[in-house]
Amino acid sequence: MKKIRGRMDESILVCVYYGPNGERLIRRGHKLAQMMDCPLYVLTVDPLPYDEFDADKSGFVEHWKELCEELDVEEFIIRDKEKRSVKAIKDVAHTYNITQIIIGQSAQNRWEEITKGSFVNVLLREISFIDLHIVSVDRTLKSTDDTIYEKGVRAFIQEDGEVPGQYRLKFTRSKHNLYEGIFYKEIGTDFNNGVFKFVNNKGKTSQVHITENVCTGELKEPPNIDKSIH
Repeated sequence: MKKIRGRMDESILVCVYYGPNGERLIRRGHKLAQMMDCPLYVLTVDPLPYDEFDADKSGFVEHWKELCEELDVEEFIIRDKEKRSVKAIKDVAHTYNITQIIIGQSAQNRWEEITKGSFVNVLLREISFIDLHIVSVDRTLKSTDDTIYEKGVRAFIQEDGEVPGQYRLKFTRSKHNLYEGIFYKEIGTDFNNGVFKFVNNKGKTSQVHITENVCTGELKEPPNIDKSIH
């Protein structure tokens, strides 16, 4: 019999897709659940029936089941024959009174409903009452592989008026803004450290690192705010 968690007002759901990052997400969720002393659930969604999973998918599912037992996860949930992953996540969140959801950033290329980074936006719209954490599993991000981010918020980038060539993060609309996007703040920091993600003029998602409100990565894309509207 599982012990009753200390904080039943919080409950975490980790969403995993097929690939090597599933275990990392589960372990990150487990660490967060331990810190908060609250229940942890793990969910995977697939449009195919469970008995039609190929050997690779079945292998990942079995491994995750074993890992969940090892880590004393409350429940490992499989939603097969489900073509609408956002709906499945929303339903499970309601059923288990989930207050926080963890997903992998690179999963954006794999989930069924994702086009041009819209998955996170759709999820935020559908489950606005839940905190969404993005765990970076993109190998192109340096030294942030296991960082957990807070719920994304609308933000802007503008050139620093005092330091030429430096760009700063802002949260209010202004004629000086050059970029509009979503800022994901790292959990556990009092400063605005994290990642600013935006859609460039070609419709592709780009991102830049932010350290204490300042862009520390290079902004290679041209501004995505049309100055002609001001």
